[in-house]
Amino acid sequence: MIEWIWPWAFAALPLPWLVRRFSQRRSLQQPALAVPSLEDFAAVTDGEASQRGSSAWRLMVLIVAWALLLGAIARPQFTGEPVNLPTTGRDLMLAVDISGSMATEDMEIDGDYVERLTVVKAVIAAFAEARLGDRIGLVLFGTNAYLQAPLTFDVKSVNRLLIEAPVGIAGGKTAIGDAIGLAVKRLRLRPQDEKVLILLTDGANNVGEVEPKIAAELAARDNIRIYTIGVGAEEMRMPGLLGRISGRTTNPSADLDEATLEAIADVTGGQYFRARDPRTLMEIYAVIDKLEPVEQEAEIFRPVQALYFWPLGASLLVWASMLIGDLGRYRTGNRQASEAVDA
Repeated sequence: MIEWIWPWAFAALPLPWLVRRFSQRRSLQQPALAVPSLEDFAAVTDGEASQRGSSAWRLMVLIVAWALLLGAIARPQFTGEPVNLPTTGRDLMLAVDISGSMATEDMEIDGDYVERLTVVKAVIAAFAEARLGDRIGLVLFGTNAYLQAPLTFDVKSVNRLLIEAPVGIAGGKTAIGDAIGLAVKRLRLRPQDEKVLILLTDGANNVGEVEPKIAAELAARDNIRIYTIGVGAEEMRMPGLLGRISGRTTNPSADLDEATLEAIADVTGGQYFRARDPRTLMEIYAVIDKLEPVEQEAEIFRPVQALYFWPLGASLLVWASMLIGDLGRYRTGNRQASEAVDA
């Protein structure tokens, strides 16, 4: 079905006639002043009958061109039949700790130790890529919590924003409660039973305006399930004079508040996971990935195709053909006048 977005544009159809009428009335009221014109020159060369025929043809061309131009301004479009687009999936908000402690190199990969955040970025990116049909958002937190990406189907953009985030950009401390509160604010307007928050941290809440347990209670009221992940190795050899062999063993996750993370998960109906190495972290996200998708309300889509370029192109073509014709007659008149003078 063809529809017009701005049909009132056709109200300007008589505008050229009104301009012509008032301009002729004004010219009759003023003293006549003979000014040579192309029409007079054409009358001399082609005769009065030819001039009247040419003027009638020119007027018809102008009317067609003007009508086509108004048709383009009216924005015609073809609207197809309604199509139901059922959508399935969840609304997943990822809250990732990027405080200074995430730079600790205690994640072992093939004998080499890398930063926690580097491993987290790789695992979360793979996890998000597999979540086809889910809306995914991203909250990064340290001393402050920031919404890095709202809920979106554009997983690649979310991953890019996560990968580009450096350690410590949000501050050196850990505001777990503020991160949960920000995620709840974004998820609370979504339908029920479809909202999940996955929070990953390596420390304890030591800054912020909202206590983690209070934020978890708010999430539970809005039916938001929170899955918490504590990341970090339990043992790490600090290098000595002869490298890690002669170093001492420490616990790099001594500051991890597992009790609070477990309480957050319990209050919201989620689960707490402990990731001590990259393999465990991947297994955790594999478990979370098994959450059953929830059917969302079907969206109705009507395909729309713009058609304004057709009347616009036709109008320009008519104008161009008329100008080319005028230019040809003008050159013919000049040539005939020159021949008459020479004769």
